[in-house]
Amino acid sequence: MPVVQRRLELAPLARGVHLITREVVAAMPELHQFRAGLAHVFMQHTSASLALNENASPDVRRDLDRWLDDAIPDAWRGFAHVDEGADDMPAHVKAILIGPSLTIPIADGALALGTWQGIYLCEHRDRGGPRSLVVTLSGE
Repeated sequence: MPVVQRRLELAPLARGVHLITREVVAAMPELHQFRAGLAHVFMQHTSASLALNENASPDVRRDLDRWLDDAIPDAWRGFAHVDEGADDMPAHVKAILIGPSLTIPIADGALALGTWQGIYLCEHRDRGGPRSLVVTLSGE
């Protein structure tokens, strides 16, 4: 079973929810060679996360970001870990809730995403910096 793995460096993004499907696919030119398999995308950070959701309306990304900020506010008085700024511990909580990875089927040389699905990078820090992903393709 062939396996291809790459590290993808994404430039710093503003706090928010960003569609990165194109970047992930572009980083894996071998994708078209896989008839069937799995793509695993892993975030190597603890203050950002990955999600799969609506890829057509930017309102979905904005609404998700606003909901997360309301549910887990910066500088919540109950957080003890405050050394790295008011947005750090909330970012860790959001990253745990959303998760660090996605596994997506591969079918006929493409990610087998639904019609309206896309890969999101959820940046939970005001200045999170560059983000590293490990993308692994396996299959036949």
